Amino acid sequence: MEFIKVTEQYQPGIALIQLNRPKELNALNKQLMEEVRDALQVFDKNDQVRVIIITGNEQAFAAGADIKQMADKSAIDMLLIDQFSTWDQIRKTKKPIIAAVSGFALGGGCEFAMTCDMIIASESAKFGQPEIKIGTIPGAGGTQRLTKAVGKAKAMELILTGRFLSAEEAHFYGLVNKVVPVEMYLHEAVELAKEIARMSPVAVQLAKEAINRSFETQLDEGLAFERKNFYMTFASEDQKEGMKAFVEKRKPEFKGR
Repeated sequence: MEFIKVTEQYQPGIALIQLNRPKELNALNKQLMEEVRDALQVFDKNDQVRVIIITGNEQAFAAGADIKQMADKSAIDMLLIDQFSTWDQIRKTKKPIIAAVSGFALGGGCEFAMTCDMIIASESAKFGQPEIKIGTIPGAGGTQRLTKAVGKAKAMELILTGRFLSAEEAHFYGLVNKVVPVEMYLHEAVELAKEIARMSPVAVQLAKEAINRSFETQLDEGLAFERKNFYMTFASEDQKEGMKAFVEKRKPEFKGR
C-alpha cells in the first residue's frame, strides 16, 4: 500500500485505514481509491474486524480528487477510465464504516466521507463540493448524497456556489454525527466503533443493509445521470480552463463554452 496506512486491529474488532498523501492533502487519485477498496474487501472477509474507521490527518481528510490526473482528459477518456467503478465497490462494503474527519473534506473528499456510514468531525472540519469553481460538477455522488443529507435548497446552494460547510453547520444539517475538539476526533470515532463492535455482527450487517436500501432507493438512476453529466463537462472549454488554472495556481477565466 503506497497511499494508505492500514492497521487490522487498531482496537479489538476495529480496523483503521489512514489516507496517506499528506503533501497533497490526501487528494484522491485512482491508486489510492483502489488501495482503499482492496483493504475494505480484506476487512469484510476478516471475522476479527467488526467496524472500519477511515481517516486522514488533522489538516485534511481529503481535500478533493487529484485534479492533475484529470485536467487534460477528454470526455471519452473519463468514460473509459471509469474511475468511479472503484467507488461502487467500496459502497458495497458490508461492515459499518466510520469516517473520522478533520480539516478539509472537499469535492471527492466530501463524497468519500458521505460514502461512509457515519461521520465524526473535528471542530476544524470543512465540507463542500467546490467542483463548480473548476468548471465541472461532482462525479462521485455529491449531487445525490449531499441532497439527501442536507436537503435540496442547501445542496443547490453549496454545489452551485462551491461554498463550504463548517463542522457545526454540517452537524446542524445532519451531515455528520458529532463534532468534537480536534484532538478528540479519532478517539470519538473509536468510541463509536467500540459500541457498534459490541453488537451482533450479523444484526449490524443486516441493519446497515436495510438502512442503505431505504436511503438508496432509485439512487442508481441519479448516480448514472450525474456521472453522464460529469463526463460531459470534459467536452467543455471551461473544464479545461478551470483545471488548467487550478494546476497553474491562478484564477480561471470561464467563457461559458
